[in-house]
Amino acid sequence: MRRGVPATAFEGRPQIAIANTASDLTPCNSHLDEVAQSVKNGIYEAGGIPLELPVVSLGETQVRPTAMLWRNMAAMATEEMLRANPIDGVVLLGGCDKTIPALLMAAASVDLPAVVVPGGPMLTGHFRGEALGCGTDVWRLSEEVRAGSLSEEMFLRSESSMIRSKGHCNTMGTASTMALVAEALGTIIPGLAGTPAPDARLLEAAHETGRLAVQLVAEDRRPSTFLTKGSFHNAIVALAAIGGSTNAVVHLLAIAGRLGIDLTIDDFDRIGAEVPLLVNLQPAGRYLMDDLYRAGGFLAVMREVRDLLDPVALTVTGKPFVDYLEDARIWDAEVITPRDSPLQPAAGITVLRGSLAPGGAIIKPAAASPHLLKHRGKAVVFDSVEDFHARIDDPDLDIDADSVMVLRGCGPKGYPGMPEVSNMPLPQKLLAQGVRDMVRICDGRMSGTAYGTVVLHVTPEAAAGGPLALVQTGDWIALDVRAGRLELDVPADDLAARTPNQATLDAYAAPARGWQRLYVDHVLQADQGADLDFLVGSSGSKVSRESH
Repeated sequence: MRRGVPATAFEGRPQIAIANTASDLTPCNSHLDEVAQSVKNGIYEAGGIPLELPVVSLGETQVRPTAMLWRNMAAMATEEMLRANPIDGVVLLGGCDKTIPALLMAAASVDLPAVVVPGGPMLTGHFRGEALGCGTDVWRLSEEVRAGSLSEEMFLRSESSMIRSKGHCNTMGTASTMALVAEALGTIIPGLAGTPAPDARLLEAAHETGRLAVQLVAEDRRPSTFLTKGSFHNAIVALAAIGGSTNAVVHLLAIAGRLGIDLTIDDFDRIGAEVPLLVNLQPAGRYLMDDLYRAGGFLAVMREVRDLLDPVALTVTGKPFVDYLEDARIWDAEVITPRDSPLQPAAGITVLRGSLAPGGAIIKPAAASPHLLKHRGKAVVFDSVEDFHARIDDPDLDIDADSVMVLRGCGPKGYPGMPEVSNMPLPQKLLAQGVRDMVRICDGRMSGTAYGTVVLHVTPEAAAGGPLALVQTGDWIALDVRAGRLELDVPADDLAARTPNQATLDAYAAPARGWQRLYVDHVLQADQGADLDFLVGSSGSKVSRESH
């Protein structure tokens, strides 16, 4: 019983939780309390009772050692709270990278009526007359500082100019990607994802979502009733067309696993590899998220690839996703390119396999340098993030522009938590020579705001006994993206005789206690979404015991 609430609040009125990831320590989500109020108003208007439920919030720029370590914990905690409390449905408020995936994993497992409201991107900031993309231009300008062509003072001033409003990164990073992909998946009211955080239309849509949540309960429309393999098909098409973050692969695999849907990394290649890139946004292009919104928005993009979509996959509204595309239009063809003149004709996530990645690895061709998509070079190996930072700027490091940088110990088990370190900064001496991209290979992840010819999510990871643990500096590595191959050019007999060196083994020492130990003992590999093995699948909303 809530204090100050009349008895009529419990007489047949649906109790709707608002799972709110607002936190001052998650800057991207700090405005979600305001969004929550609009959701509450909509719930009240439709006859429901809103109940705000603070849940674990993960800020990408604040959480240590990496937010990915805590995604599964946030999902598990949210799932248990949704199940444990006497609620009928839930509105999920997320923004920063891991919050929407964690909320959707939880909602899929508890299977109560659920709908997402994404927090939206920040507005574009400018520095010296130039539009800056949050994240992407941090990487770019930080390399200029290391190259000696930009002062640290000016770099800090650029950062202040970059973050000019509430909201998450305004590039096509993971936060923007997951909001748009979640809409393609069917979990957001169509047309909402991508609305800038300061835009009053976000609050209008939040109000409407609150009203919809009450309808979902009345019609018993749960995630399991509308999320299908076709929903994930549409999400993969969307991921390719927008040039989205590689992180979406691991998140979609985890969400599908909670639903019992058979999704694999090969589906991303089969469905998305030949989809054209239509969105001219950083890091693959020029513009930013508020440009995408004014140019016609996400639905205008999806209208261009409508023939590639599953026509019957439903949304949370009960209608097929494709039904919302008819009125969508492109208003700026520089930002959203028409299907017949794409930025790139085939730019989806590519899956690589071979002797170095028998379980698969991925690359984002849209963010890579075309001349490096087929490359053969000698490995320069780093056993850990710490080893990398200690040696990368050593002027005596034997490395040149043709070398292949290899960083291991960054997978789900090895770090633990699979940090965003795969887009390794280049050696200072090569930056000074004008080199701005090299082939990089890692068992970790890469920020969606980053760019470069980066092979990531190498499976099995080094800490799980993958061949990556056996690579030695000087080994030849061959990459052929078009052929989908990643090969370690070492005779099989020689490789079989190798064992990981002591520095490699020391870097993989398992944590002694707490969540990190539980994580290492139970986390799955990247090709299975890096979820915990005992969390895969749905347990429904039924409470196992009742003490009240």
